[in-house]
Amino acid sequence: MQWVVAPLRDKITTRTSEGSKEVLESILLLNDWLVKNDYSAYDTFDGLSSKLLRPLTFETKFLRTVLQQGVRRFPFNLRPAVGINKSKSTKAMGFLARAFIKLHRATGEPEWRTKAESALEWLIENQSPGYRGSCWGNHFDYQSRSFYLPKGMPTVVWTSLIGQAFLDGYDHFRNDRYLQIATSACEHILKDLSHHQDGEGTCISYIPSAENLVHNANTLGGSLLARTYSYTGNETYLDLARKAMRYTAQYQRPDGSWWYGEKPNLHWVDNFHTAYVLDCFKVYTESTNDRQFESAMMTGYEYWKKTFFLDDGTPRYYDHKTLPVDIQCSSQAIDTLVFFGDRDPGSLGLAMKVAQWTIKNMRDSSGYFYYRRYSPWLVNKTPTLHWGQATMLCALAGLYNSL
Repeated sequence: MQWVVAPLRDKITTRTSEGSKEVLESILLLNDWLVKNDYSAYDTFDGLSSKLLRPLTFETKFLRTVLQQGVRRFPFNLRPAVGINKSKSTKAMGFLARAFIKLHRATGEPEWRTKAESALEWLIENQSPGYRGSCWGNHFDYQSRSFYLPKGMPTVVWTSLIGQAFLDGYDHFRNDRYLQIATSACEHILKDLSHHQDGEGTCISYIPSAENLVHNANTLGGSLLARTYSYTGNETYLDLARKAMRYTAQYQRPDGSWWYGEKPNLHWVDNFHTAYVLDCFKVYTESTNDRQFESAMMTGYEYWKKTFFLDDGTPRYYDHKTLPVDIQCSSQAIDTLVFFGDRDPGSLGLAMKVAQWTIKNMRDSSGYFYYRRYSPWLVNKTPTLHWGQATMLCALAGLYNSL
């Protein structure tokens, strides 16, 4: 692989916009950091990978949760001390592929194409085996509130986001193989996941092994089906995509928000999961020309934009409180604001404000982005891979491409 993008450094001084110079400089610093670290880092939920502490859980749900959440929530990085190693991530590689495609589109520099194609090839080689379509999962065991997910078991979230990366690759490079992989991922959603009927809607399950119903996961699956339909004309994909969007649309709350999920233990509203849902409604609408969810989408967008940002661009975590400021709230906010630039004349200005706040307050001098800021004085500086570095590179690339 060739990872050098030296010609772009000259462009930092040639762009007229100070904002675009700042964004490009941050992109290149982060790219350098990723190269130096061989595209490996920690994951937010990798606590069960601890060689020292995992045996002490006795494989009970409660103690697995304590370990995973303890590593995740501790204000400093415990991982080196408890035997958790840096690693690569399929979801990270999906976000990185999308970032590299955006940067190639923005600059035409061949190095970004090489990086994008290498990332997509890596994803093809690192699918979860044993399913009826292309799919991807965690590189670690994971304990949620509702289920236990062994390493390698796919989720519709990871599969759908990575599927979108392959569609981006097909759009930009016109490589038929990329469309074939995205189509295969849709077959996984159709054949390996359960589909919960609810009125006129259907909720796509989060995982293959159980019926687990979450709005962002459901709409991510629906959006991949809808976008793939736009290339293939497969009406089965369109039918399930429409029903998935109906399921989530019918549960929109009066203020325009959505719970994370409808079960009582999933009743919270946060920044980046809301943004996922909004992106998915927009992808569905643009892929199908079906406008029936337009009102729900824009009502949700106005709620999100009004609720989750401070005047200086700080992205709030929850609908009722700001802290902790989480790097994925920053990255997904930038991504969604850029995506809605054709609907909202003020969205790009806010995206730049969020990016500048994040660069100032969440970026290390070495180029990577911190995991969380709990206060002006307390910062968790863990270098998370997909959660922080890959999502930020993708978001900044999209912002740079829009300037």
